[in-house]
Amino acid sequence: MSKIKENVLIIYIILIVIFIGIFIAGIIAFYVSFQGSETITSGVFIKNVDVSGMTKDEAKSVVEEYLKENMSNNLVLKYSNYEYNVPIEQIEAKFDVDSAVNYAFNIGRTNSFFGNVKNYLSVLINKINIDPVLIYNEQALSEYMDFLEVSLPDQVQQAAYYVEDGDLVITTGSTGAGIKRDILKKLIISGLQDNSYSNTIYEIPTYTTYPDELNIDNIYNEVHKEVSNAYYTTDPYAIYAETVGVDFNVDEVKNTVTELGTNQEYRFGLVYTEPEVTVDDLGMEAFPNLLGTYSTNYVNNANRTTNLRLASDKINGVVLMPGDTFSFNSIVGPRTEEKGYKSAAIFSDGMVTDGVGGGICQIVTTLYNAAVKADMNITVRRNHTFVPSYSEPGYDATVVYGSQDFKFVNSRDYPVKVVSSVSGGVATVSIYGLATDNEYDIRIEADIIRTIPRKTSGGYTGYVADSYKVYYQNGVEVKREKISRDTYSAS
Repeated sequence: MSKIKENVLIIYIILIVIFIGIFIAGIIAFYVSFQGSETITSGVFIKNVDVSGMTKDEAKSVVEEYLKENMSNNLVLKYSNYEYNVPIEQIEAKFDVDSAVNYAFNIGRTNSFFGNVKNYLSVLINKINIDPVLIYNEQALSEYMDFLEVSLPDQVQQAAYYVEDGDLVITTGSTGAGIKRDILKKLIISGLQDNSYSNTIYEIPTYTTYPDELNIDNIYNEVHKEVSNAYYTTDPYAIYAETVGVDFNVDEVKNTVTELGTNQEYRFGLVYTEPEVTVDDLGMEAFPNLLGTYSTNYVNNANRTTNLRLASDKINGVVLMPGDTFSFNSIVGPRTEEKGYKSAAIFSDGMVTDGVGGGICQIVTTLYNAAVKADMNITVRRNHTFVPSYSEPGYDATVVYGSQDFKFVNSRDYPVKVVSSVSGGVATVSIYGLATDNEYDIRIEADIIRTIPRKTSGGYTGYVADSYKVYYQNGVEVKREKISRDTYSAS
């Protein structure tokens, strides 16, 4: 190689070294300047919002404003021809913008010098989009899915039986729809995470639910009774209710039921043997003390009042021995026109409409409060979709024949008697029995946890309420037990 070429090569090398040095020095100078600034490096996006060159406060403000504009108040779910709104506020869904902004600000500021420079250059060249973490109330979402599950129009109808007019009446059930909760939860969270829910209607994932198979042997064990007379003793106090002998042909019932399809009713004759002495023969002296009573007011609408009286008459006089279970649906039976029930307002599929038997939930609500005050053990109870006119949030109970019952157990050591009446605009249920030396004044008390604004001027306000069973002695609270959390929809 000639001397001239060697000199030219040396000059090129020197120039390259100088250029690299200047470039590195420039990067270092710019990086040092960035390290001393209060802004986010270039190339950083949060939820697709460019926050390059912004302070943390500026970035937080811009991202929150973007989310506010793009997050709808409700996520819409659909099943068949019905739509349901998941209230975003109710499940407390929001993005952790603060953590996302802090992460953005710390890019190029947390590692070693060379690590920071590498991250700084990488973001500068390739850009980065930070997706904030979605935060929501797990319990509130679960409670909403609980509410949704009982609001679907296709509820499974359980096979059931009841005794009426001397017959064993068996109704076969039908399939219904259950919610695939894990899949639905993922759909909701995924939709909220990417904001797609504001323009999307999500199909509720469901599966087929089947009614429980009728066990005729179990029904026989529950229905069959040996005849016995009622009596009571005073020392010690004890009352023994009469038993009407009841029997039926098990093989005949089994053979017939196997041939029945869905949603069918069949009646079987029962054989009765009457006792010589009944509890009614003993008189109210056998139930000397009022253990709990409750009243609700009703508007004198002819149809609704008829329904109230029919249901009240069914439960009036029912005696429960210790450990016995009171089942409203088993005692009252189906609410049909043939049984005298009239059409009146009911809650159905999230709306108020007319239905045969409308209004009897007022008797259930009145009975529920009386049973709590009498210190009965409530085993099955659910609140209404909306707050009924005769009750405050957290105090009501609803029934639907075939799918939702109201039950309680006589958890006392002595028998109790239910006395029910409907008259003069007041429905009253009282429970009588024997008071002990250590009785409490028991009340239901409810706290409103959340209020959900009504959607229309004539609609219903929604609530989330926690209910407590509160024990008092001499006017002083002794203890309280939480008995439910109830969610009521807004409309």
